[in-house]
Amino acid sequence: MKPNGMDRAYAIADELIKDRLRDKAPEVLDAIESMDEADILVVEGVHDHIQQVLNVAGTRFALVDAPALSTAELRRDQVMFVNCGAKFDRTALPRIRKFVEEGGFLFTTDWALRDVLEKAFPGYVEYNNRPTGDDVVRVEIHAQDDPFLRSLIGPDDDPQWWLEGSSYPIKVLNTDEVQVIISSKEIATKYGESPVFVTFPVGEGRVYHMISHFYLQRSETRTARHRKSANAYMKEKGISPEMSEKYEDMGVGDSMLGTVESAYTSRSMLSQVMLRKKEQMRRMKEEELRRNS
Repeated sequence: MKPNGMDRAYAIADELIKDRLRDKAPEVLDAIESMDEADILVVEGVHDHIQQVLNVAGTRFALVDAPALSTAELRRDQVMFVNCGAKFDRTALPRIRKFVEEGGFLFTTDWALRDVLEKAFPGYVEYNNRPTGDDVVRVEIHAQDDPFLRSLIGPDDDPQWWLEGSSYPIKVLNTDEVQVIISSKEIATKYGESPVFVTFPVGEGRVYHMISHFYLQRSETRTARHRKSANAYMKEKGISPEMSEKYEDMGVGDSMLGTVESAYTSRSMLSQVMLRKKEQMRRMKEEELRRNS
């Protein structure tokens, strides 16, 4: 079956990230790819489909529905992705809180802001009660303090972010603890808050949250650059002519630069989360060895 435009864009973006890491930081790629199926837990939702991005990337994961989370095994070495629209019973939210406090990473999208974060992690972020329209906005990536993101996101990148109708803008309550990784002046102007992707620590673990959906269903070609073939993006990222045949076989010539760039941005965020998790577990194991020596 021929992939749709966004699936193709995600496949190209994933391969591009891998090629850049093979060249610049092969040990980082090895760490990310060493994550096993049991390390990644995806909770099904109604409106988002993070599992589609993971499938395109060939990343192994365990898929569960929300009711199963009340009894599922949760470990501190896991990353849990909660799709927008997942509904939990009253026993699941305390388990999610405990999972993060003990070292787990939680990644949520859109309506989980109110359904999960406000209830299980009050006082960090909240919905500002100004739902968005169906929109595509320009975003700004704050990569200056993150060497990994700096290695992937360049100064010429100009990604767009899709907001599904009725997405929940993120109001930051705890400015000391909450870090804004991606923001948007357009969202602030239209809907009152600028954060797009945020993170904050809780106990030994960490929470990530993103407005709208991780699986971007469309992009927008606002500029002449965005309307170029994605071949131009390959050149911007330093892909050699010798490697271009692989991307041609993947359909890069049939993709627009703006679409691949948006997929590349969201996929870079996912890689950052995976890398942070591997680094955290390495530190925790080293500390445990020191305590036991």
